[in-house]
Amino acid sequence: MDLKPQELLVLLKVSAHPARKFTFASLADELAMSAAEVHASVKRAKGAGLVNERGRGDWAPIRPALQEFLIHGARYAFPAEMGPVKRGIPTAHGAEPLSGLLHNEADIPVWAHPQGSARGPSLSPIYRTAPEAALRDPDLHRLLALLDALRMGRARERELAGKLLSDALKPLDAAA
Repeated sequence: MDLKPQELLVLLKVSAHPARKFTFASLADELAMSAAEVHASVKRAKGAGLVNERGRGDWAPIRPALQEFLIHGARYAFPAEMGPVKRGIPTAHGAEPLSGLLHNEADIPVWAHPQGSARGPSLSPIYRTAPEAALRDPDLHRLLALLDALRMGRARERELAGKLLSDALKPLDAAA
């Protein structure tokens, strides 16, 4: 079974809110996906070793494995595709947390979206519903922006994004 990019959207949503218990239906609603899509994503992620299933409907991302895949594999498995300048939602180094650290004002990449607040070169989101989900959830937006920096950024941006993503995905017991 091959991984699809929507697996990363599902896993990052759950990782952004580690204390919450999601159902397939609630994830589907918040990610603008169907419950069947979410269920299939979790099944594929489990097959890839990115999810630990503890029981029926009780699962969680394996944070170290997810972190390793995002930092070292996502840019090769799901490369970023740049497009023309459009109005959209800032991502990668144009969004927090990187925008506050890098102070890079030229060519802010965006996901094309009519509710966007910026203009810049358009970047294909990891999944078609990611911009909508990011507008609803700032924590998810930050993780998706870091993922995009890993997918399309230069060495400095990728290094900083990798560190910030690693910090965000530390296992829960490591934070205590």
